[in-house]
Amino acid sequence: MSSSLASAIRRGAAFLTPTTSSDSIPKLSHGKFATAPEGKLFPRVDPAVDGEDCFEDCATCTIHLPAKWSIDEDEKLYGHVKGWATHMVVATGKTDWVRDVEDERGSVMEAVRECGVKPSNGRLMLSASNMPLPPTHNDFPQRDAPTTVLLLPEFTVITNVTPASVGELITRYINSAPTNTTSLSRPPPPPSTTPNPTDSSNLSIPTIPPSLHSPSSSHHAFITRPCPHRALLLICSQRTRDARCGQSAPLIRREFERHLRPLGLYRDLHDERPGGVGIYYISHVGGHKFAANVMVYRRGGREGEEGDSEANQCIWLARVRPEDCEGIVKHTVLKGKVVKPERQLRGGFDRGKGLVSW
Repeated sequence: MSSSLASAIRRGAAFLTPTTSSDSIPKLSHGKFATAPEGKLFPRVDPAVDGEDCFEDCATCTIHLPAKWSIDEDEKLYGHVKGWATHMVVATGKTDWVRDVEDERGSVMEAVRECGVKPSNGRLMLSASNMPLPPTHNDFPQRDAPTTVLLLPEFTVITNVTPASVGELITRYINSAPTNTTSLSRPPPPPSTTPNPTDSSNLSIPTIPPSLHSPSSSHHAFITRPCPHRALLLICSQRTRDARCGQSAPLIRREFERHLRPLGLYRDLHDERPGGVGIYYISHVGGHKFAANVMVYRRGGREGEEGDSEANQCIWLARVRPEDCEGIVKHTVLKGKVVKPERQLRGGFDRGKGLVSW
């Protein structure tokens, strides 16, 4: 084994080591989050300290974008994404959708728009994803067909969500969930009393307010469990919005997989082992002219240790090419640092520092 690969594996063992804030970065003031100036939200990779972003083993780099690939390379990226409070990622079992996912007839995405209930804790980012549908999905009428949603930054999986229950999901769960501007130091809510009969792992059920599980027959039976992954890579794959997203997403995913596997961190759609990095395709997030768009959600703490159960950071990157994936794994996923901030960083948040890009 080469010394460079051995070094990468050691870094994988210390997965998601919290990074140190610079004294020049604005701090929390009276519980409010600050807007980080460009260059202050996430630390930049220093090759002298962190090592190079690529091992330059070019013979193994066989994945390339199409020969006539062309995107916007000139427009400024940082600070131009619209702020969001929570992110709901909906399982559809597909990698492409109608142009506006809220127009998917009979879907949970459509129900979010049509149910008449708006989140009270800020803007909800809604994404369709290729997360698999439950086996029982097709056994029910469309309005009652269950699916699964992943709620971020809480890193909670909610199953048995139907189009008919979306309003209740928002009022009973999303409205009381942590947001991107909720301090990580908030006191924990009372423990949940609802077990998950379908979860055979040893993962604990997340702590959620008791009101979500009141034993009333009028309440929909949502089932919650912690997302098992330590980090998530969400890649826009929506070809119906821009063919470049559909072309680049599978290439970027394959390259991420190639660099995560030697570290023991790759998790496919059905891999529920604790830890590791989940990779999902999601629908349009804006900025398709900057494809490929990748959102990196990171928990805090070290691999194998007790750490933050929620996302500490979201690092939103654009203009990602296959040759960038090694550096993103080594430095962004593992350390929370950005290799090419001027070219690739669109924005995000750091709840530990109390900073956002908007």
